[in-house]
Amino acid sequence: MPKQKKIDPLVGDELLKKVKELENESKEEKAKQCGYYTVTKNGIERVNMMKFLNALIDAEGIQLDSTPSANGRGGRSASYRISVQSNNNLLIGSAYTKQMNLKPGDEFLITLGKKHIRLRQVDPEDREDDVEVEATA
Repeated sequence: MPKQKKIDPLVGDELLKKVKELENESKEEKAKQCGYYTVTKNGIERVNMMKFLNALIDAEGIQLDSTPSANGRGGRSASYRISVQSNNNLLIGSAYTKQMNLKPGDEFLITLGKKHIRLRQVDPEDREDDVEVEATA
């Protein structure tokens, strides 16, 4: 087999067009023709299928990964469950406060039921009215 000149990998619409042109070829040959291969020291061509398939997915506009978090790191997803800590506190994690766009100083009303605790955010306007009512009562 004659040695092919290494080409830059195709992306986007160019990649999709080339793959359609090569519809009768194997997926390995499609990847190679689109530039998704490397040549080893021994002169052997190795097809990089993972990069090729990822480029196809990107070209189609398919989003497989979830959007990264604000700090750019992965981590656990919110489970919507918490446990009482050893000091008898309930800690609501930052995943929930970020999701609700809460800021330091935001206030909540706590309502206790037989088997539940309800938190209701206090609006700044309501908080001013509550102060006036308490002052007149």
